[in-house]
Amino acid sequence: MRIRHALAAAATAVSVISVGLAAGIPAQAAEYSSALKIKGVQYDAPGSDSNKCSGGNTTNEYLTIKNYSRTATVNLKGYVVKDAAGNKFTFKATHNLQPGDYIKLRGNRGTDSDAKNVVYRQNCNFIWNNDKDTIYLYKPSGARADVHSYTKKANDRDGNGYITYHG
Repeated sequence: MRIRHALAAAATAVSVISVGLAAGIPAQAAEYSSALKIKGVQYDAPGSDSNKCSGGNTTNEYLTIKNYSRTATVNLKGYVVKDAAGNKFTFKATHNLQPGDYIKLRGNRGTDSDAKNVVYRQNCNFIWNNDKDTIYLYKPSGARADVHSYTKKANDRDGNGYITYHG
């Protein structure tokens, strides 16, 4: 009798999962097989938004990407970051992330530095919306490496404009 109940419970669980998949589980619920993942995003730069290249604050809006592998070094060249509106940035240069290392992809213009863990988008416009957005990270092959959606109200409880995804 216990086996029958266990089998029925398992069948129900599979059915619920199948219905959830068909209904469209949020994109961030999927776990992608990638060493690189989005660690967090400063989607709302501190201060009043100003996308001026000189004196603006787009440098303070950034996405942190981390290599979560314990053994593999990952080259960012060819990886693509996009938002829900289709704005995108492609890593064109070699940036090797050692296991556990990270890089901050910042707005504005600047000099990329592996030593300082920073890459600039060379664009003074903001990419992340202050109210809600979706962040996509694609591998050079075009396969998704990671994706996260956020809303200011639901995901930024302390209101500091920063959301952490993977610790």
